[in-house]
Amino acid sequence: MSDRTIKASWVLDGTQETALANQSIVIDGGKIASMEQGAGDGLLVMPPLANAHDHARVARLSQVGSYDVPLEAWLPYLTLIPAVDPYLASAVSFGRTARGGVGSVMAHYTRVQGLTDFPTEAKAVAKAARDVGIRMALAVHCRDMNPLVYDAHDALLADLSPAACECVTRRFLRNPVPAAEQVAMVEAVAAEIEGNGVTVQYGPAGVQWCTDTMLRLIGESSARTNRRVHMHLLETKYQRNWADRNFPQGIVKYLDEIGLVNERVSFAHCIYLRPDEMELIAERGATIVVNTSSNFIVSSGVAPIAEFIKRGCRVAMGLDGLAFDEDEDALREMRLAYAVHKGSGFDVKFPRPDLMRFATANGRFAVTGESGSQVAPGSPADMLLLDWKELSAELIEPDVPPFDMVLAKGKQSHVKGLIINGRDVVRDGAVTGVDLPAMEAELLATMRKAYPTTADVRAAMPELKGALRKHYAGQFYCG
Repeated sequence: MSDRTIKASWVLDGTQETALANQSIVIDGGKIASMEQGAGDGLLVMPPLANAHDHARVARLSQVGSYDVPLEAWLPYLTLIPAVDPYLASAVSFGRTARGGVGSVMAHYTRVQGLTDFPTEAKAVAKAARDVGIRMALAVHCRDMNPLVYDAHDALLADLSPAACECVTRRFLRNPVPAAEQVAMVEAVAAEIEGNGVTVQYGPAGVQWCTDTMLRLIGESSARTNRRVHMHLLETKYQRNWADRNFPQGIVKYLDEIGLVNERVSFAHCIYLRPDEMELIAERGATIVVNTSSNFIVSSGVAPIAEFIKRGCRVAMGLDGLAFDEDEDALREMRLAYAVHKGSGFDVKFPRPDLMRFATANGRFAVTGESGSQVAPGSPADMLLLDWKELSAELIEPDVPPFDMVLAKGKQSHVKGLIINGRDVVRDGAVTGVDLPAMEAELLATMRKAYPTTADVRAAMPELKGALRKHYAGQFYCG
């Protein structure tokens, strides 16, 4: 929208903790044309938040009975989510993301619906992102080994009853598409859907799920095409154990050797990185994406953000589809991350300028490859509009810094608007590009109707969960 003015009572421009009072922000042609003193109208304006690691999932944990399950046992629960129309699923996911204050999202697309061929599905996902209005990177999932556990699965299958073994074999042990075909698919999809706010990245699931051939092909292709890469790394202690046994030279050093530690790459989680690995990631300019809520919920651990920052790493925020309260509230996620990682007493280890970059600019860089995320003349007209009247309604001391108020109590309900490239993505707390409430109702009805289609794996799940517990409590993984 051209020649439009936003009247802000306060502006957090993304570069400093101090807010600018009473600013008139003029938008013209998708950019911020000017900012100058003017009467405010009850809004706090700041850069949109970024969700640098997510999966565009369609169901929450409590909906399929997978709350409070450790990651290695939780992943099979994803098969309990019925396949649905990819446009509907993605539009709901992106709409919820936008409503939570996020303007750019990494969709590491690990749950293909499979109702059509993948290029057709990818087009539906891209259309959903554009209809909602957010910036989206589709990290195309690549995986070709370890479908059940991080080692051979024969012993695990032997622990199952014949019925459970048959179900698990049928559901999980399909022959993977050859690595070269998976890598080629990424470029084919990119040629079809990139542009107008959508980019495509290589999305290897993680070293424990990808062969050396797969990872080397991605490293070579990324270097040749300059295409970005997004992958999981060292999310759990079991992954650390497996990595140390299989890469005695060091898993991050291995990734560096094959061209997968550089500015084009972002790593999700990284809970069990060692100091030398942090320093190599910092030196190469890769991004670490921390998912505080997710790490708590699936019992993975606590990422050492303070150490990442101390050693010079670029660190971004992700919700991973597992935000506290299952509500995609990115403001609450920012607050939680700060509370968990800021330090103790007067020893502040997560400075607020780093927190702002963590929640905004660094994530936007991981998603888009573009530096900077600020509210300033000449920048893209990307802004999160919070209800300052509501945030400040109970103030006694009138001069409390606005950023204090955001950190103290900011949440999804305070989101009045989200503007991306000059377009109203959220207005008065509602998503404008799609009818989110209607689509959420349709999605829920669709999944409930399809509930019987997952009866076999639901029946096998208790046995599989027990076998997985036994496997990871074994000699290779104990401790």
